[in-house]
Amino acid sequence: MTLPRPAVPAGLMRRTASTMRELFHQILSPASRMVRLALAEKRLDAAATPERFWERRPEFLALNPAGAVPVLVDVDTVVSGAYGIPEYLEETYPEPALWPHEPAERREARRLMEWFLATFHTEVTEPLLMQKVNPRYCGALTGPRSGGPDINAIRGGMEAIRRHLDLIGHLSDTRRWLAGETLSYADLAAAAQLSCLDYCGDVPWSANEQAKTWYMRIKSRPSFRPLLAETVPGVPPARHYAVLDF
Repeated sequence: MTLPRPAVPAGLMRRTASTMRELFHQILSPASRMVRLALAEKRLDAAATPERFWERRPEFLALNPAGAVPVLVDVDTVVSGAYGIPEYLEETYPEPALWPHEPAERREARRLMEWFLATFHTEVTEPLLMQKVNPRYCGALTGPRSGGPDINAIRGGMEAIRRHLDLIGHLSDTRRWLAGETLSYADLAAAAQLSCLDYCGDVPWSANEQAKTWYMRIKSRPSFRPLLAETVPGVPPARHYAVLDF
């Protein structure tokens, strides 16, 4: 069944006419961060607009009936989601490519992107980040948590992140980038997750020096600068968050 393409509301189309592109996002949404990094790596200008998607604005729901970020408006084309937007960008703006050229590396990049967007997010980002920051700012559709922090969830997240850092350390120690010889969505997805956690100081970088070195490499890229400059209202970043050589 083919779903109809969402129409860009007239007012929004006028709003994006000068910038050509607009990305609706939230600051600590890993999926949003991955897309922002991809746009910057491709040198595509896009207005980054924080969307209070929990308010379910009719204009935003017209763009994405699921009511979730990220959503990219590219002139009169609307694309949503952490999987749909990369596919659109690679088809429409193929250079520089963020999927590897070699088929084996491309498959590995897709596997790792899925791993960090789904498995890492479930095992690490949700139990750690959601305990400190209102889920709304993280791209979650749930409301604010009730009661105090869930100690068991935090403990489980801290145990899981060490395993994931070991994976990143192993991959970066045996390859130039996580999926192979070139920077890919695998790196962007992993960096997006870790940068959100690092904002709150929840990454035990001393647990794996190889993973830390890889993150310092990608954190030092120009595409990362806008992310490091932003803050969540009422939640200041960790002291080292914007430091490149930490």
